[in-house]
Amino acid sequence: MKAKVYVTLKKGVLDPQGRAVLGALKHMDFDEVTDVRIGKFMELELDVPEGGDEDKRLAEMCERLLANPVIENYRIERD
Repeated sequence: MKAKVYVTLKKGVLDPQGRAVLGALKHMDFDEVTDVRIGKFMELELDVPEGGDEDKRLAEMCERLLANPVIENYRIERD
């Protein structure tokens, strides 16, 4: 099974990398861009039996390692 994990900063958390990209885009005359938020994307290949507890395991992976739940949100998509 394949899972895609998207990790983004929570609303209100400062995103200096996003600010730098926004500044660069403005400098390059892309004035229509009003905000940039940078996140992470991961693809995981899992070897799990059919009907297992993969949802719970994926959430645990995100909570413990892939995301910082204090400042980040995550979203999981399964293929």
